[in-house]
Amino acid sequence: MEWWMWVLVGLVLMALEIMTPGGFYVLFFGVSAVVVGLLAGTGIAGPAWAQWLAFSVLSVVSLALFRKPLMDMLDLDGHAGRQEPGSMVGEAAVLIEDLAAGGVGKAELHGASWTVRSRQSLALPAGSRCVVESVDGLTLWIRPEEGGRIDA
Repeated sequence: MEWWMWVLVGLVLMALEIMTPGGFYVLFFGVSAVVVGLLAGTGIAGPAWAQWLAFSVLSVVSLALFRKPLMDMLDLDGHAGRQEPGSMVGEAAVLIEDLAAGGVGKAELHGASWTVRSRQSLALPAGSRCVVESVDGLTLWIRPEEGGRIDA
């Protein structure tokens, strides 16, 4: 394949990456095609089979080595601002609804609604501030915070 065709294919692949919400897969194939085109233009790439082999190896290796660091650097992997559930222990949540003694209810923490449970033997009214004692899957175990009424 002619060197300029590799470069053209590479530019088309990179443009395709820009136009689609892919997640940086096609980009590495495009860059590899441009690199093979430049190598072919200088006469280093060799015959067509060697160019295709170089393209395949460069694409797979660059994808494997550089995609994750690129996603982390640009923070595109969806983990921005995400907290591990266990790290919420000790944080304050606000009850959205009344919570019966030892019952199950809803509370807001970090702008999200969570299922909460209490081991306390007293009911807690909606609007009470509570402290997260532990996390069990998607359920927060809470206890009332000292002076924890916020709408009173």
